[in-house]
Amino acid sequence: MSHLRFDVVQDAFKKKAVEVEAPAQKPSEYFGSLVFDRKNMQKYLNEETFHRLTDCIDKGEALDRATADKVAEGMKNWALDHGVTHVSHWFQPLTEGTAEKHDSFMEYDGKGGMIEHFDGKSLAQQEPDASSFPNGGIRATFEARGYTAWDPTSPVFIQDDTLCIPTVFVSYTGEALDYKTPLKKAIKAINDAALPICQLFDPKVSKVFTYLGWEQEYFLVDEDLYAARPDLMLTGRTLMGHASSKNQQLDDHYFGAIPSRVSAFMREVEIAGYKLGIPLKTRHNEVAPNQFELAPIYGEANLANDQNQIMMNVMSRLARKHGFVVLFHEKPFEGINGSGKHNNWSLGTDTGTQLLAPGKDALGNLQFITFFVNVLAAVQKHNDLLKASIASATNAHRLGGHEAPPAIVSAFLGQTMTNVLKKLLTVASDTPIEIAGKKGKSIGLVEIPEIFVDNTDRNRTSPFAFTGNRFEFRATGSSANCAGTITTLNAAVAEQLIDFKAQVDAQMQAGKTMTTAVMDCLKPIIRSILDVICFDGNGYSEQWQQEAARRGLDTGTNVPKMFTCFTTPKAIDLFTRLGIFNEKELMARNEVKWETYSKKVQIEARMMGRMATNHIIPAGLTYQSRLLENINLMRKNFPEQYQTMASSAIHLVENISALISEIEERVNAMIEARKKANAIEDEYQKALAYHDIAESLIPIRTAIDSLEELTDNDIWPLPKYREILFIN
Repeated sequence: MSHLRFDVVQDAFKKKAVEVEAPAQKPSEYFGSLVFDRKNMQKYLNEETFHRLTDCIDKGEALDRATADKVAEGMKNWALDHGVTHVSHWFQPLTEGTAEKHDSFMEYDGKGGMIEHFDGKSLAQQEPDASSFPNGGIRATFEARGYTAWDPTSPVFIQDDTLCIPTVFVSYTGEALDYKTPLKKAIKAINDAALPICQLFDPKVSKVFTYLGWEQEYFLVDEDLYAARPDLMLTGRTLMGHASSKNQQLDDHYFGAIPSRVSAFMREVEIAGYKLGIPLKTRHNEVAPNQFELAPIYGEANLANDQNQIMMNVMSRLARKHGFVVLFHEKPFEGINGSGKHNNWSLGTDTGTQLLAPGKDALGNLQFITFFVNVLAAVQKHNDLLKASIASATNAHRLGGHEAPPAIVSAFLGQTMTNVLKKLLTVASDTPIEIAGKKGKSIGLVEIPEIFVDNTDRNRTSPFAFTGNRFEFRATGSSANCAGTITTLNAAVAEQLIDFKAQVDAQMQAGKTMTTAVMDCLKPIIRSILDVICFDGNGYSEQWQQEAARRGLDTGTNVPKMFTCFTTPKAIDLFTRLGIFNEKELMARNEVKWETYSKKVQIEARMMGRMATNHIIPAGLTYQSRLLENINLMRKNFPEQYQTMASSAIHLVENISALISEIEERVNAMIEARKKANAIEDEYQKALAYHDIAESLIPIRTAIDSLEELTDNDIWPLPKYREILFIN
């Protein structure tokens, strides 16, 4: 085994960068070439069909069957011109991944031959069944049908030889079985809630958009080393492995020169992304060795989320071509930074106003403060629910570690906005809010600095930070579907805006001006958020843990218990009131979350037990036998001095024996606990049992890592951290 390991490591170091032939065109010239966007719609659809389709996308108007047939015909012709042979409804089941079933365009022509055929019915809806996806009991054996339905707001795209149609995925009885359906409902909910408030400030506003800018962190490991680590292959993370002498302590990888193999991979990923109409903007080395980040320009949330899922698939596929494997696990390596998916979230109107940025005048600034404060109020009211929305078996390893925020949802405002809010509490409700430098100063004026984006600092320990014109929800895990987080955040904010508008209406009906009514309703909210949700200090400190609990924030770290937030009366009222989930869907999704948690920990526990038994203990015993042979040789050849000469070896044998015994004992206890957990039928109780099993893996790992340090390097069977993390 040792020779195999070193051969694999040597081969990894010898690998050269794959040459990537860039298109002859500029990226702007081939951008969106594999997307049926408006440019291609105009080319392949007649004018009437084009306008009806864009009205469907922009205004939510329904498409009649005849128009759908014409759209499908245009899509088919465009796809055939690109060598496409198959079509698939592309959806996002409750697995954190995507799904697709490919059907060819081929149909009998009625004359003994075949033709390429695709109609509006096939475009609009399919029945893929897909009954094996997680459903939480919604789909019984006798009602297992599942339907996919076209989402016209997310463009159709080409992947290899397949035309992919973004769709929702629902059960035969209408319940959502995916991430897209509730996300679209939550986007509608926040539009419906925010629009009446926007119209207080500007009657011309007719739509409010949710924007998302995702930042995807990931690791790259050499595929040969990946294949030599069973734990990485089956769980996505290393269940054991002693820290490398050098990891990230010198901060020399962060923003450093990108290795040539990685750079070639990134170039090909970007070319693929541009062709798919994804506006990729940023690439760089992250803090941990072999960790990187990819980020696009912000976009409408539903489309941006689809694009993130597409890019994760593209990255995984292209990495293999370059001799890598992409790791999206939140904590693949112990002792160095994990990977998140920062969700930069904001709201904007169809008139071009950014609702989370200061306005051009006092009225615009009041609108900004209104949305800014109400978002924070929503985060405060539902901090437990927002934390549950980012919780998972994998993200639990990352939260609170190194630069990841802790498992407490607080908000960072920066000193500038904190001072603005405090000043608003001390002035009359009709005091103008102006931008410093743009208006003459007057007594009582509340000022917001003109260069606003530069007046908010960063706090990497804050899960929900204001960064100038948006909030950055940093706690989402790198493997997660952003839709889970954004759906919950939109729901919380929509509820808060509805309640706020009702309060303002009551004040205005009592005779107050709009400005005074808005400020009078904002002031008690400002006092509350400054006292509770806002925290600008060190989120890692023990003092904050205690202070957060005193403030009434959720400080729990047990993931299965976090999920119970989704089925409390408060949460059920929130989601049903807004029409995002019904109670049955919420209950079912919790069943899925608990089941998924148990299965992931179960796989890790099985892997830990088998690796300990088949890899680690044999390696320790092999080295122990070698040491004992050495001791016996010294006893035979130096009978009078061997006690002194062999003391170090004897001590080493004793330590190895103790560690092997500890590993065996702890693994056996873990296996017995797993057997008991597997017998539990209730998914919540089973998940709680597996939470304890997850905790029991930690001391097993500690013992294995100690044994790694004592065992001869030639004997150790697994690639080590120093070998995995520093492949160029």
